[in-house]
Amino acid sequence: MFRRALLVAVSMGVATLAGVAALTGGKPASALAQDPLEGVTAVLDKYIDAGELAGAVSLVYHRGEVQVSARGVQDLETGTPMARDTIFGLASMTKPITAVAVMMLVEEGKLDLDAPVDPWLPELAEPKVLSDPNGPLDQVYDAPRAVTPRDLLRYTMGLGFPEWAGIASEAPIAQEFAAMRRGDFTADEYMERLGALPLAFAPGERWVYHTPSMVAGVLIERASGMGLAEFFRTRIFEPLGMPDTGFWVPAAKRHRLASYYRGGEQPGTLVPVADNGTRYAAPPKFPSAGGGLVSTVDDYLRFGRMLLGRGELDGVRILSAASVDEMLTDQLPEEPERRFFLFEDFWRGAGFGLGLQITTEQSEGGPSVGSFWWHGATGVQWTADPQQDLIFLRFIQRGDVPRGFGAEYMQALYSAIRP
Repeated sequence: MFRRALLVAVSMGVATLAGVAALTGGKPASALAQDPLEGVTAVLDKYIDAGELAGAVSLVYHRGEVQVSARGVQDLETGTPMARDTIFGLASMTKPITAVAVMMLVEEGKLDLDAPVDPWLPELAEPKVLSDPNGPLDQVYDAPRAVTPRDLLRYTMGLGFPEWAGIASEAPIAQEFAAMRRGDFTADEYMERLGALPLAFAPGERWVYHTPSMVAGVLIERASGMGLAEFFRTRIFEPLGMPDTGFWVPAAKRHRLASYYRGGEQPGTLVPVADNGTRYAAPPKFPSAGGGLVSTVDDYLRFGRMLLGRGELDGVRILSAASVDEMLTDQLPEEPERRFFLFEDFWRGAGFGLGLQITTEQSEGGPSVGSFWWHGATGVQWTADPQQDLIFLRFIQRGDVPRGFGAEYMQALYSAIRP
């Protein structure tokens, strides 16, 4: 599911780009020529017409101007047209928001980026490390140092999804993680269960995905004295003007929630993979700081513009410029075996800072050096390109992104930006 095409590319029925000005409050699209951008909508239409996508929303912010194209439907059964304000599950696009929240607490002096998390997360104190990540859980050694908030934000705490770190699925630690995924925990129960496990790798040794974000969410709650949903809402979403972002969708907005699909056995078919009647229907018992939020393209644009503005948007400062710079500094280990994720060359031309992937080498037809992002397994994607003063968001509701779609979309977009 997390192929490079998904994470980097990894992953209103017939509105035309001629009508986009109406969707953006009548502003002229001076920064983006409309004719070239028709190629972006043509890519969306190609895959929708082929039955590979139900619908899509594409938003492009470039040098102060915004264009939006909403195509297809948000639900195949009802035929509800896709719209600019359709709500999507963000999946791992939640993670950059979690990283910002941690950095806010660092700035306030409630956390130290490089100090042990033990006072807030005693379950992780004095960790043990597996002698062999694939070996027995009782063959361990004392960790050389404690886990820090930096480890949580750059995914080097030593625990994470084992299968994406090259650990065999039959390994004892992988079996324990599989059992945890089936569990229904509170935050405290989750930490108790996690803390009973040894680390697969010593802190700082290896990049291992997802779990550190879940732990970071608990750290935010305990260090701030607020629930995660309340912290996000009052400290980030309300100040930035993001009214449709949260961990659940209230009844009055549920008609705007996009259904979620995967590709069917036959080309051009889609199969529902979640019940829209229950998805995000109530506040979760344990909000997922690694993938639990929902949002719209306009809401997430506000978040992206804040980062593009080095912590500030429309006079509202969320983070200092120095903190944003730290988030955008590549912190991946240099050795290939210490940075492995999914496959050997996943990080080709890219690095990872604190909660964000960063372009370190520009590919033909792709984002400029210094661009940053982190996408989501539900098919949602965003990228901020500081060199171009550009943010694009491409939201679809299919995690197994159709082959070729991401590359074609990117090529069409950057052909318009760099004619």
